[in-house]
Amino acid sequence: MQYYDPKTLSFLLSKVHHLDELLKHERYAAYDKESIDLLLEAVKDFSDTSLFPYIKEMDEKPSVFKDGRVTVHEQFGPILKKAGEMGLVGAFMDEKDGGVQLPITVFNALYFIMEAANNHVTGYMGLTAGSANLIVTFGSEEIKKKFVPKMLDLQWGGTMCLTEPQAGSSLSDITSSAKDLGDGSFSIKGQKIFISASDHQFADNFIHLVLARLEGAPAGTKGVSLFAVPQYRVNDDGSLGDYNHVDVVGEFEKLGQRGYCTNHLAFGDSGESIGYLVGDANKGLNYMFQMMNEARIATGRMGAGIASAAYYASLQYAKERPQGRKLQSSGKKDPSEEQTLIINHPDVKRMLLHQKAIVEGSLSLVMQCAYYIDKQLTTESNEKNNYHLLAEILTPIAKTYPSEAGKDAVDTGLQVLGGYGYMMDFILQQYYRDIRIISIYEGTTGIQSLDLLGRKVTMMEGAAMKLLAKEIEKVIAAAMQHDQLSGYALSLGENAKLIETCMTHLLPYAMQGNHERYLADATIFMDLFSTVVIGWQWLKMGLAAMAEDTAFKESKLHTLDYFYKYEMSRCRGLQKTICHDSDVIVNVGVEVF
Repeated sequence: MQYYDPKTLSFLLSKVHHLDELLKHERYAAYDKESIDLLLEAVKDFSDTSLFPYIKEMDEKPSVFKDGRVTVHEQFGPILKKAGEMGLVGAFMDEKDGGVQLPITVFNALYFIMEAANNHVTGYMGLTAGSANLIVTFGSEEIKKKFVPKMLDLQWGGTMCLTEPQAGSSLSDITSSAKDLGDGSFSIKGQKIFISASDHQFADNFIHLVLARLEGAPAGTKGVSLFAVPQYRVNDDGSLGDYNHVDVVGEFEKLGQRGYCTNHLAFGDSGESIGYLVGDANKGLNYMFQMMNEARIATGRMGAGIASAAYYASLQYAKERPQGRKLQSSGKKDPSEEQTLIINHPDVKRMLLHQKAIVEGSLSLVMQCAYYIDKQLTTESNEKNNYHLLAEILTPIAKTYPSEAGKDAVDTGLQVLGGYGYMMDFILQQYYRDIRIISIYEGTTGIQSLDLLGRKVTMMEGAAMKLLAKEIEKVIAAAMQHDQLSGYALSLGENAKLIETCMTHLLPYAMQGNHERYLADATIFMDLFSTVVIGWQWLKMGLAAMAEDTAFKESKLHTLDYFYKYEMSRCRGLQKTICHDSDVIVNVGVEVF
């Protein structure tokens, strides 16, 4: 069964996001189009044979916690071994640190393929990659040498440990503690919850990146430090030492992604947990944001992958399921005719276009973020900061749109199957359960929306907003040169101006110190902003498709047309909601509930 479209992925990489330009830079000199194509094909083969065939079984036989250890599906053994051999963990990292300097854009394309095939798998690799990269960026040479090499070949796993039972997403309320032992090590004590991929039988050790407070540290987020805490201590020669008393005390039983374990960890309860400071004291949250931002883009990418798999599953069903008959010109149906396939019904075509528009728009947005990060790495001029700002403003959107719209796309796919979509025999119900967590992972939609409106659009006096506006204007200007696209270009310009209208309405509240009112409709603002951004991506795709073969071009232009008719048309209503005079959300008393 198909779960993504290789031609569209290649089109996005090469024609929309200009991979060829990136490959001209010295950093990526080891690669050319042919080598990238071979890598994409190798990961597709790996996904076809080792990942996709096991996705239903991993749901039916989920990870299990017993006697303090987690056991995951047996197929993870060969998967993780092969992924380690293929170098898929740290592929984006510098060669000097054990990576192969693969473009970030390509790295995300590879992981998208795997996530579309089996979204239960990549978290084990991605978290290890992110934690290894964080140690490389901020850690001492000693802990780099001690931990990173065996993480990159997946002999050892890596995690990020932020959330605590009493704190949730409020990281200023972290109470895990770190006591300086005077020899360069620290005694770590505390509990962390919702820790993904934190234990299984196919890794010999786990390196946990833990946020904790040193004795006497300032209150709030300014007093949080970052520590690398191994499950087993590591001897000077690299061999495993004694158990480090990182206890798995429970496994969360989940609605979806049941093959991807999520645990409750206790540090220092059964004995002393030794950790090592990463970077400087009291700067842990700043460091962790590197991994959090990587994880936010990765989470959005996973949402796009699940939505892609759901789209192709529902498309296949629509092409095979006969039901009903087409309306005659008289407005009636001829019962003597054979049943038609449901893909011929207008409402089914609408639902399939809805899925396709969201999936491909989401994937293009993820590629756009990755491209800006690549440009940061390959630009030496003062434009480097511009690419940083562009990635910053798009990151909360790249996390949120594929998760929220992707969830809607999977829901729509389930609807295509009708009653069968609700049944366990068909995989749509599993994708529906799997994608539900994506809008919660790595900061909920509400948190991402607060980040966008409260930080990103106002930082440096709106510098990121201005840069993004210029990027959108360039695409509008190019599209105006094509009769088939000029109407969409005008529409994008008009809808982009609605964001300015909203900011004109909201900023006075912030200037008056009424920040609660300023941020009350942040999620609505996110919806508006995201829709405009995806409209920009679809116009970019439309432009690039003009040079493609007729069938591919028509596929992209019809989907572009769908997005502008059914999705961009929502923008004015969202703007009216945001600019409405009612303060009901702020003023309503809790007694109403």
